[in-house]
Order: sequence, then structure tokens, then C-alpha cells
Amino acid sequence: MTDQPIFNRIKQDIAGNDIVLYMKGTKQVPQCGFSATVVQVLERLGVQDFKDVNVLADPELREGIKQFTNWPTIPQLYVKGEFIGGCDIVREMYQSGELKELLHSKGIKTSAAA
Repeated sequence: MTDQPIFNRIKQDIAGNDIVLYMKGTKQVPQCGFSATVVQVLERLGVQDFKDVNVLADPELREGIKQFTNWPTIPQLYVKGEFIGGCDIVREMYQSGELKELLHSKGIKTSAAA
């Protein structure tokens, strides 16, 4: 299963970008509340430079990302190639301060006081 072309595309995305968010819609126009929440969390942390990947535009990618991580839901956040989680995990990490610490430990600057 790891030989699927869609997996290679996902690997390229997460290897070539510090932060990748597989989401429904785009960061400018999220198409679901969960995706919008993760975008808002990143914005509150002052993270503006991240790759957003609209899974609604590509059904193969929408299913492929779920198989790639063995995670059933979207959005999915990656930081420096590491799968962080979906909306609930990202929100909890943000509220506890753990997400900001993780970003800093990976060398990603945030501009928010939160």
C-alpha cells in the first residue's frame, strides 16, 4: 500500500513544507468548521506560512491521506514531517501551550503571546 502514487505526493508535501494542513477548503475559505478551527489556531499563534491542501478538490487525496496516517478524519496537521493530529488534538495542544512549544522546538517562530 505504501507504493501508491498518492502516498508519494503526500510525502513530497510534508517533506517540502514546514507545516502542512490537509483540510476541507483552503486557509482563505475553509469548507468545514473543524478545518476553520485549525486555521484559526495557527493564525492565533502567528503562523501564516503553511501549506494548505484542499482534499475536497481531489477524492483520491481525500482517501489517501486517511490511509497514509491511519487517521479517519480531516483536517490533519503536519509539522516538520510529523503528524500532529486533527482538530481536537490541535485545539487541546493550543489551549495547553503544548502546540506553541512544539513549534518552537521545531524551529518555527510564532508571533502570538498565547
